[in-house]
Amino acid sequence: MELEQKQKQELQELVQLLGSIRGMHTELVTVLIPAGTNIFQVSNQLSAEASTAENIKSKQTRTAVVTALEMIIRKLKEYKQTPKNGLALYCGNVSEKEGGQDIQIWAYEPPKPLNVRIYRCDKVFVIEPLKEMLEVEEVFGLLVIDRQGATIGVLEGKQIKVIRTLTSGVPGKVRAGGQSSQRYHRVTEGLAKEFFRRVADAMKEIFWDMPKLKGILVGGPIPTKEDFLDEGELVTKLKEKVIAVKDIGYTDEHGLELLVEQSWEDIANQELIKEKNILTKFFDTLGKKREKATYGYEKTKIALERGAVELLLISDKLPKEQIKELETLAESIGTEVVIIGNENQDGIQFYNLTKGVGAILRFQIDFE
Repeated sequence: MELEQKQKQELQELVQLLGSIRGMHTELVTVLIPAGTNIFQVSNQLSAEASTAENIKSKQTRTAVVTALEMIIRKLKEYKQTPKNGLALYCGNVSEKEGGQDIQIWAYEPPKPLNVRIYRCDKVFVIEPLKEMLEVEEVFGLLVIDRQGATIGVLEGKQIKVIRTLTSGVPGKVRAGGQSSQRYHRVTEGLAKEFFRRVADAMKEIFWDMPKLKGILVGGPIPTKEDFLDEGELVTKLKEKVIAVKDIGYTDEHGLELLVEQSWEDIANQELIKEKNILTKFFDTLGKKREKATYGYEKTKIALERGAVELLLISDKLPKEQIKELETLAESIGTEVVIIGNENQDGIQFYNLTKGVGAILRFQIDFE
């Protein structure tokens, strides 16, 4: 299950915040409770830990740890049971002054199940299990190939990454007659097959042990891509992963982009494609039904305050305070919010046009 944009943003902010905190001593307490755990049992165990913490020699550390544990125990009493995905609690002295006391607590219900149980006092919080939730769960392998060259890449979330480029050494077509023409054909076909084998070997090296590989997209001119799949000695395990074969005229990074665009129906639930479809809807509305769309921070905020926004689009480049303000307004009127990334050309175009904010409207409004 991929995270929704809002969930991802909230988790990124929490991970960034918790990761920036450093304790003067072992005064930061992490308690991670997996789904299905008896929350009352955890509370009792932490009470026992608080009693043990009374033996810590340093008065400052002892006070901070005991206070943090007591705050966590009080927080746990607010829950009748462990939330469905578990519960992550972080509490401790975050003061940056030696001898200072500033005990703060964060209680977070994760969007994915917590699978690890942890109690730890340290100078840092344990945030690795939360960081793992931010990792992309689905990766698509990409290949664009013709007889002169190939580019291998991956689609991760919204990013297309070039992994490797290869050239064949197969010469272009030349005029030759008789035996020369036949020899030339044999030589070029031999070079082409050798090139196909090298591409297949590279794909095996890159994709064989990729646990999140969801499928492979292949593009190129007719009949080269088909010849590669038939004669390139691509191992069965990877050949079975091929979910789309498209006619593409480029074998560079632009070719990878075209391959992803043409394969949208094959990977319709993938994050980049979903975002692209939403942006296409926004730009189409802006072009064909101008009265049903708006953009820019001020106009969009006015539309939200009047309850006119059906779909709110926010670039992740927008300042966090503005994102929070707009999300709060959207939530109050039941508006869907989509965070637009800035890792691809569509996201960049959206930001350049709108300065980071756009909306499709429920009804036309007058901004005068």
